Amino acid sequence: MPFVVINRVYVNPGYEAEFERRFQRRASQVDRQPGFRAMRVLRPQGNQAPYLVETEWDSQEAFRAWVGSDDFKQAHADPMPSEAFGEGGGLEQFEVVEGTQA
Repeated sequence: MPFVVINRVYVNPGYEAEFERRFQRRASQVDRQPGFRAMRVLRPQGNQAPYLVETEWDSQEAFRAWVGSDDFKQAHADPMPSEAFGEGGGLEQFEVVEGTQA
């Protein structure tokens, strides 16, 4: 079964457009990674809700290889300023037990 990683990111007001733009510009970088299946960036619809960045991998090992890759370092080389982000959030990792698609 696949391995899913969700990064919860609290983006402060005024920084949302830049946050989204950065993912739109670099989304194809992760596409080349062995074991990569899919990525979604989910915009929050409620107050105080974080953005969710969800990636799906063949395995935890494939995800770890991406984190250790030069492509990962390049993708994260020019971070947004710290004031762009609120408190909380973080990385969550899941092994898929069951799933379905239309």
